[in-house]
Amino acid sequence: MESVKDKIVCITGASSGIGAACAEVFAREGSALILSARRGERLENVARTIRERYRVKVHSMCLDVTRQRDVENVFASLPEEWQAIDILVNNAGLSRGLDKIQEGKIQDWEEMIDTNVKGLLYVSRAVLPGMVQRNRGHVVNIGSIAGRQLYPGGNVYCASKFAVRALNQGMKMDLLGTQVRVSSVDPGLVETEFSEVRFHGDKERAKKVYADMRPLNGDDVAEAILFCATRPPHVNILEVVLVPTAQASVRDVHRTP
Repeated sequence: MESVKDKIVCITGASSGIGAACAEVFAREGSALILSARRGERLENVARTIRERYRVKVHSMCLDVTRQRDVENVFASLPEEWQAIDILVNNAGLSRGLDKIQEGKIQDWEEMIDTNVKGLLYVSRAVLPGMVQRNRGHVVNIGSIAGRQLYPGGNVYCASKFAVRALNQGMKMDLLGTQVRVSSVDPGLVETEFSEVRFHGDKERAKKVYADMRPLNGDDVAEAILFCATRPPHVNILEVVLVPTAQASVRDVHRTP
């Protein structure tokens, strides 16, 4: 097991859900954290809680990963003590709607592609050169079981997560010969704000996604990410798929009313 104590861990989408859970898990292990998210107030609440609970260093930055110039500028202007990022968790992502393609909302499509694909690329492009120069580091991309299997209405969201899987494999190929590792953690049903965001704030509809079964939570996914990051340096876990015991595929879920 490789220690992550005192390593600099950068987590995008850190204001809630899997991102906030990752912040807790890595802080528990003594990592220094760079936390980014669009929602500045919620991000600061997470950062404050982490500092008070774990007494670790936290650098927070309000950032929309879909804005390439902002991403470039924010990472280029990091204080010197924060520049040598050891672990990048590309967590920022979302889903919008369950419309058929012929009825889809262009704005929803653009938001998913801009965040899930282009945002991941922008952040990776800003961070990876330093990892390559230092010949160490680890990128953990948060994919989804939806990047392996399609479901009705999932069209563009699934396509964006299929892209994450392809980019994860592409990163590994491009980084071959360096000591920079790449992993993709692909969860099934995780009860976070994901479905509420998908349904544009419809909480009742979101609750039905997780009804009568026990889904994963953010901590479950964060522990899998930590596992990938703490393997010995010669071990690279390329892909992890984790689902609730009650889920067999994107469409097969056992529910017990």
